[in-house]
Amino acid sequence: MIEIREVKSKNDLKQFINFPYQLYKGNEYWIPSLKFDEFNTLWWDKNPAFEYCEARYWVAVKNNKIVGRIAGIINKKYIEIWKNKYIRFGWFDFIDDEEVSRVLLNTVENWAKEEGLTGVHGPLGFTDLDREGMLIEGFNELGTMATNYNYLYYLSHMEKYGYKKDADWIEYEVKVPLEIPEKVERISQIMLKKLKLKLLDAKKPKDILKYAKGIFELINEAYENLYGVVPLTEKQIESYIKQYFGFISPDYVKVIVDEEDKVAAFLIGMPSLSRALQRSNGKLFPFGFIHLLRALKKPKYIDLCLIAVRPSLQGKGVNALLMTEITKSSIKNLIISAETNPELETNSKVQSHWKLYDVRQHKRRRCFLKILA
Repeated sequence: MIEIREVKSKNDLKQFINFPYQLYKGNEYWIPSLKFDEFNTLWWDKNPAFEYCEARYWVAVKNNKIVGRIAGIINKKYIEIWKNKYIRFGWFDFIDDEEVSRVLLNTVENWAKEEGLTGVHGPLGFTDLDREGMLIEGFNELGTMATNYNYLYYLSHMEKYGYKKDADWIEYEVKVPLEIPEKVERISQIMLKKLKLKLLDAKKPKDILKYAKGIFELINEAYENLYGVVPLTEKQIESYIKQYFGFISPDYVKVIVDEEDKVAAFLIGMPSLSRALQRSNGKLFPFGFIHLLRALKKPKYIDLCLIAVRPSLQGKGVNALLMTEITKSSIKNLIISAETNPELETNSKVQSHWKLYDVRQHKRRRCFLKILA
């Protein structure tokens, strides 16, 4: 007999957050989130997304032990912009028991029906910058800070209960070359001059912080037509700056500005924190922060987190320049390879970045959709 319990208190939420640590204990590919980040994302008065979202969380209990969890999210802005009356599910984890997954999904489906919604899709978060998609290929590959990991059996559970593919994201491992051809360097400099652009020469994180707001404003502009994207609010932008810009390393953040010193394009990479997060087990204290600091100081691998180019400059070689610059930094710092993180399989513009590199497409993750009867 499966009992469903709704999360109501801070202690309930901590149990909700802790469940994957039991489910994936000893798994060498799963990367834990920082627990305080998870709490700040999910607690109702912490996350600015609650200005336009409603969320409820549930755990499944069997023999007095938590065996699954799920979040249901009603993103009112998404419904308004995309004209789809869908509820989102996320933070979906469960043991390999069909009764557990069925009851959890049914709980979200029932809430959707109560609210007059017509479909359920996910895994998705509150925004496009949250972890999204269910892993369907690459189960023996190390995850990243920005992505979900799950077991192979998840896919069969989704298909059994009538969930179909709505979108796929793919990921690449990109080998760092030994050198950059002189011709590529020369073309990049000519292109910058022709378009009257300038590459920011950032030495310290504070040099980039000045442009942080412009970076997120460009995300809103460049990403607006991507799958399910909802523009970030001012409060969300402020929150993300506080949350993520403390980790940035200027060597792996490339910003291009125009004549008015406004952000025209950027690429944000960062040292891989995957192994450090595993060692810290989702906690900064008492010793977790030491693992993270070590990973930031002498990385062998990097994650490519975000890239955006002003729409009016797309197709003019700006993205190639960004890739050239981060490759130069990677060669200088003896980086072995980079993880691209998820990109929509239909986003040919982004995938064209990798044509000149030695790459391996090694992961795929899926957003599922079920139309409710």
